[in-house]
Amino acid sequence: MTKTDAKKIVEILKNTYPDAKCSLDFSKPFELVFAVMLSAQCTDERVNKTTPYLFSRCKTLDDFVKIDITELENIIHPCGFYKNKAKNIKICAKQLIENFHSTVPNTMKELLTLAGIGRKSANVILLEVFGIANGIAVDTHAKRISNLVGFSNQKDPQKIEQDLLKIFPKDTLKDINHLLIWHGRNTCIARNPKCESCTINSFCKHYKNS
Repeated sequence: MTKTDAKKIVEILKNTYPDAKCSLDFSKPFELVFAVMLSAQCTDERVNKTTPYLFSRCKTLDDFVKIDITELENIIHPCGFYKNKAKNIKICAKQLIENFHSTVPNTMKELLTLAGIGRKSANVILLEVFGIANGIAVDTHAKRISNLVGFSNQKDPQKIEQDLLKIFPKDTLKDINHLLIWHGRNTCIARNPKCESCTINSFCKHYKNS
């Protein structure tokens, strides 16, 4: 996969999904931090059904610190892994207050110190809150598409991200973060990919070999 091909793929996907954007609903930076946590092993649609009540119950970081853990678990139960997520949310809220003056930090290094935040989540937060796109959030969609199309033959998300960063120009990173997710949800679907109607099938290693 050449950089020229990668840039063409971005252009094609932008035309295919002109409305591609972050699907998680939030109005405050810390709300996105918690929404991203909840989205692990869960759909954004389910998260968006859960967070309106959560964010009305907990309007401030202090509210998240003070809320009873059992109540928090019950609220986020539909998002799965609720015990671990509730524990991380409360720890993270305390960290934001004590370590960052109740402000979400804007560097990868600082974000990775927060409970429940890994590199993928940090990339999402940097992009959606601060408009910073130095990396690519490699979720299940980005991983699957990267392996099928031929962007990367790696399985580890961090190694896939490094391969993607080698072929996608920096000025395309804001777009590719959203486009890979939308393409994975709408066309390159895990169990039944719509290869015939895929707008980038001429670049796809899997399609050419099938």
